Amino acid sequence: MASLDSTAIEPARAARPGLNAAGTLAVGLILPVGLALAWEGLAALGVVSTRLLPPPSQILRTLGDLAMRGVLLDHVLTTLGRVAAGFLLGVAAGTALGAATGVWPLARRLLDPTIQALRSIPSIAWVPLFILWFGIFETPKVMLIAVGVFFPVYLTLAGAIASVDRKLVEVGRIYRFGTWDLVRRILLPAALPTYITGLRGGLGLGWMFVVAAEFMGASKGLGYLLVDGQMTGRPAIILAAILLFAVLGKLSDLALAALGARLVRWQDGFRPEGA
Repeated sequence: MASLDSTAIEPARAARPGLNAAGTLAVGLILPVGLALAWEGLAALGVVSTRLLPPPSQILRTLGDLAMRGVLLDHVLTTLGRVAAGFLLGVAAGTALGAATGVWPLARRLLDPTIQALRSIPSIAWVPLFILWFGIFETPKVMLIAVGVFFPVYLTLAGAIASVDRKLVEVGRIYRFGTWDLVRRILLPAALPTYITGLRGGLGLGWMFVVAAEFMGASKGLGYLLVDGQMTGRPAIILAAILLFAVLGKLSDLALAALGARLVRWQDGFRPEGA
């Protein structure tokens, strides 16, 4: 009887993760779908001006028209390429300096005050300087995105390393770990969950900064669509670009979160009931 019960339970356990993922996705869609339906209904009743605030159906038609003309994919891929390049550059710099200031007190005293001061500079303030330095082509756009990604990655990694349990470090010293072994085998694994959170924060800021980046004389990209919609008085184009930013940002964050979950499978963290 016990063996029958255990075999009956195992399939349910195996199916639970997939069911939870599907259920989470379904619940997460309730609010945006409900708002879209309400928005469509108000527009149909004439409560909302469709000239200034086009309904979701018109936005979808605009996206379909851009796709049929063959320009939508080009704009999306251009923006994705800029975000990817800026993200990788910002992560590399943020990881290197965050690890350095987290591990070596001298590096922290030397570098951290300047980095904290630079963090307070508004993103748009870098635009004229980057144009002056790098021109108006791709380089200043990628650099501006990298600036947005850098700071959350740097801050979370430096803070995570500084907050690693001292007992773990003492164990490493007992085993005579050198600085590199201590970083590789104790500090970075212990800081990894927080570091992944910083990567997700940096990615989110990368998507925000790409809008400012594509205002710098871009001829392609979703930011260009925003400007084009404004200049030609087509709010459907603007809302379509905003919708694409939201969808692409969410999908990229989901991909990064899934990768992070695989890297920290060893972590026995808190999970609320029903999660």
